[in-house]
Amino acid sequence: MGSIVADNRKSLMLFSGRGYPGLAEEIGSVLGVAPTPMDAYDFANGEIFVRYRESVRGSDAFVVQSVTQPVNKWVMETLIMVDALKRGSAKRITVVLPFYPYARQDKKHRGREPISARLVADMFKTAGADRILTVDLHTAQIQGFFDGPVDHLFAMNLLADYVQEKYAGRPMTVVAPDSGRVRVAERWTDRLGGCPLAFIHKTRDPLKPNQVVANRVVGEVEGRICLIVDDMIDTGGTITKAAEILVDEGAADVVVAATHGILSDPAIERLGNSKISEVVLTNTLPLTDDKKLDKVTVLSIAPLIARAIREVFDDGSVTTLFGGLS
Repeated sequence: MGSIVADNRKSLMLFSGRGYPGLAEEIGSVLGVAPTPMDAYDFANGEIFVRYRESVRGSDAFVVQSVTQPVNKWVMETLIMVDALKRGSAKRITVVLPFYPYARQDKKHRGREPISARLVADMFKTAGADRILTVDLHTAQIQGFFDGPVDHLFAMNLLADYVQEKYAGRPMTVVAPDSGRVRVAERWTDRLGGCPLAFIHKTRDPLKPNQVVANRVVGEVEGRICLIVDDMIDTGGTITKAAEILVDEGAADVVVAATHGILSDPAIERLGNSKISEVVLTNTLPLTDDKKLDKVTVLSIAPLIARAIREVFDDGSVTTLFGGLS
């Protein structure tokens, strides 16, 4: 293990933040590159210190950080890691964010609100990042917030392969949990061979975050497995209420597939008590022991990210690698 050196003497170096080192190690294992040793600690007042134990000069550096809770701490640590690489003369710095922080703040809904997803992109650029690699952005427009290449990967094939194999032969309807996710759900129906599409018509109070009032289901669900698809599960309010409506409308079973399992309280309690039979997630964010339920299945995103890192390092095409969706 160690850095990979290409014919033109470029070297790939992998760096892991402290937010979720297990994922970085798994990515490194697929690549055959161990994360570079790093000293990182917090001062008594919460300030973060980072220093790499090896030279990074001339390297093609990939900083892997899962921005889990506490979000602001890991964002700041990543910025400091990038700054240390820039000042250490790394040739190119790619920030690998399996879960992009502040992605839900991508536009102004009312006056005097921030566009925090843009601010995050600006901070990474200022720190010295040349490129961002991320998975399933909340909205595609965030790609345009960063002044440089953004490799946008999709977990749909990984999730869909699992769902197809497990539920083969049973009639299925793909369900968007709200009208804003219909386009994502349409991609799923194509991927699953043209199965029917339904969506939940709901209202949301803009003054009360994470609180949803679900109304009714539009589409064919009776006697079918209903696959709710979304990019993330935070408190679980949206999908558990959607599941109740689907069961009331005669759904035979409710399965959920989502990329990012944030699972803030009271998500685990809600999922455990819900009418959902299985929740399929990826490990873009760590699933701590207190968040593990029998009905939660976690698939590894590491091979997908590792392949993308390899393509970036080799100046290949990430778009072609992932079916033209990137």
